[in-house]
Amino acid sequence: MRYIKYILLTLLISVATGVEAKQVKTPHMYMFGFAASFKDSVVYITEIQDVQGAWYETKSHTLYGLDNYSSQLKTHFKEQMMMPDRVCIVFFAPTMKEAEKKYLKLRKKYLGDAKHPSTYELRYLSQQDFHFEVVDMTEE
Repeated sequence: MRYIKYILLTLLISVATGVEAKQVKTPHMYMFGFAASFKDSVVYITEIQDVQGAWYETKSHTLYGLDNYSSQLKTHFKEQMMMPDRVCIVFFAPTMKEAEKKYLKLRKKYLGDAKHPSTYELRYLSQQDFHFEVVDMTEE
């Protein structure tokens, strides 16, 4: 009886670990970028952009190619704005509502309020200034 339990347990574990998350090409992924430097108090934030055709993992809610989107923003600051020392972060969400929530939370943090004025200068990048290009994550 003991061996049957071990065999069933082993079978169950092998079946459970074989299940993988689904990689999905989403019709809409909403993202925005944030760039800051340790050398000055100016921080930049892009508009929320609708990036169509981004790859997304449904189980862990991971955006594939996130480092590529971040490097797009870093390259823009390095080549177009001559600011190579920016740390760039990309925030994303599958719905506009979630993206706006993250955007407003980050913006509030860097704008401050009446009780706690901010020491940062927040500047905005419009979609005409910078826009994300879709990263193709298909396996070759």
